[in-house]
Amino acid sequence: MTEMQAPMALDVAVVMDPIGKIKIGKDTSFAMMLEAQRRGHRLHYVVPGGLSLDGARPMARLAPAQVRDDPADWYCLGAVSTRPLAEMDVVLMRTDPPVDADYLHDSHILSLAQDAGVLVVNDPRGLRDLNEKLGALLFPQCCPPTRVSRDAAELKAFVAEHGDAVLKPLDGMGGRSIFRVRAGDPNLNVILETLTESGRHLALAQRYLPEITDGDKRILLVDGEPVPYCLARIPQGDEFRGNLAAGGRGEGRPLSDRDRWIAAQVGPELKRRGMLFVGLDVIGDWLTEVNVTSPTCVRELDAQFGLNIAGQLFDAIEARRAGRG
Repeated sequence: MTEMQAPMALDVAVVMDPIGKIKIGKDTSFAMMLEAQRRGHRLHYVVPGGLSLDGARPMARLAPAQVRDDPADWYCLGAVSTRPLAEMDVVLMRTDPPVDADYLHDSHILSLAQDAGVLVVNDPRGLRDLNEKLGALLFPQCCPPTRVSRDAAELKAFVAEHGDAVLKPLDGMGGRSIFRVRAGDPNLNVILETLTESGRHLALAQRYLPEITDGDKRILLVDGEPVPYCLARIPQGDEFRGNLAAGGRGEGRPLSDRDRWIAAQVGPELKRRGMLFVGLDVIGDWLTEVNVTSPTCVRELDAQFGLNIAGQLFDAIEARRAGRG
């Protein structure tokens, strides 16, 4: 028998928010970079705004990068140069929302890189197709009652029908611009005017789920399979939002049977779409969002349960690059 060969070193480019501003104790992109480096892969940091085209050839302003798990000194970058993205084996697309015009334009550049043989995580087509609020509605059996509209009267009727609802824009993150409203709320009209910009933009209304007091659970899927623990983000004080960015407290828990059922409903379709790393938001028994752009909570779950979730992801990446995925 021949010995199994070690995986070849890969060139891994990382498109992310400015590395000098991250909090490494909570940053999932940083966890991925640490794992890639641990495995001997070569890291390349894409300078923010550094994607471009030379004719039809996708390019990037890249700096070789080294990372350290040290909150006082966590990265070192080499000289920046403009190189074809086709020289990379993998691109990790990890820029935070909003998914605005600039984000979409970058995703088209990454699609061209994908056509040239680069593995882009997550698949750029999926990033364009799966709005993180609307993507959950592909799985209606998993979702609470929901209404999406520009029409204030329709959204008001939904609130009146359910008595207690959450209203939010389709392009937010971190709990921003999310409102809890009850039927008859005197602020409802102005909230809807603000969210829809007087009927110009879609907004989402969802039945309020009182189980939020027990936490908004983040379930991570790696290549369609759930990590066995979730991070419940529990609202604090008089805040109804559990998002960590809104002050929620993170508490790790094993997945429930219902959590696993939801993951089984969603996972195969997202894997089919090339979504290797996804975060599901689940309140009580209900799926509320499917996060595909820059899911987080890896560092917290790794620390609480001795996991290596980025390692699972790079197992999947290396398998894809080796033609086994």
